[in-house]
Amino acid sequence: MFKGSNVALVTPFKNGNLDDETYIKLIHFHIKNGTNGLVPAGTTGESPTLSHYEHERVIELCVKESNGKLPVFAGTGSNSTEEAISLTTHAEKMKADGALIVTPYYNKPTQEGLYQHYKSINDKCGIPIIIYNIPGRSVIDMSVDTMARLYELNNIIGVKDATGDLNRVDETLKKMGKDFIQLTGNDDNALEFNKRGGVGAISVTANIAPKLCSEFQKFSVESDEKSISEAKKLNEILQPVHHSMFIESNPSPVKYAAKLLNLCEDDVRLPLVKVTESTKEKVKKALQLAKLI
Repeated sequence: MFKGSNVALVTPFKNGNLDDETYIKLIHFHIKNGTNGLVPAGTTGESPTLSHYEHERVIELCVKESNGKLPVFAGTGSNSTEEAISLTTHAEKMKADGALIVTPYYNKPTQEGLYQHYKSINDKCGIPIIIYNIPGRSVIDMSVDTMARLYELNNIIGVKDATGDLNRVDETLKKMGKDFIQLTGNDDNALEFNKRGGVGAISVTANIAPKLCSEFQKFSVESDEKSISEAKKLNEILQPVHHSMFIESNPSPVKYAAKLLNLCEDDVRLPLVKVTESTKEKVKKALQLAKLI
């Protein structure tokens, strides 16, 4: 099962190009520091501005370098169904463990359109698929009923829920049961999300605090008093970091934080830009409070 702390990997750039060497170092950094799973080429990985070659390259590198030590769920979504099929079949060919596929942005499909989009990908591919539901970026919101229909297909196994609506966890659990994987896409609500039946997160903060995020996730799914207490303590430490990662558009803040930790440069691709000086101070303060620097 894909659970625990799964990092939405940033994509490092150097002189405007994909920085393979640094990317490989990041992957091994996560293997060594307790991350439970890798998600290359997602929103945090700046997939909208990666070329097709780069998109396929980061997936290939991630699978190769992780070498079975961590599961890899590759970001292969698109608002073009054919492109999503192409990216997903490539991820399957590279032997990724699964695919994270975002709801089609900009097109604004109906619920039936959403169903047919995912069904088409499901029918052409043979790897597990996690639906990425993020209305804040894609404008559309997949209903629990549509998700339940998709769960009847062979490859649909769960959701990355970035709606921010915790009641969705209850509704989804009631409709699909505990075997349907629920991961939060919102670091700041992970404690309550898991309490209600979630099993982990696809995390931005894990890029810079893998050990803390992994430990938090481990304790947050346990029911004994000691684990609950530890989860709450770690949640308090992480909350300022979570919030600082979204002062400006993701992944600009987390890339700046990664630069402070000497993990990668803070270069992002237009239309994203580096964070302002005021945001830098807030990010730095949050990292200091969490004793990350």
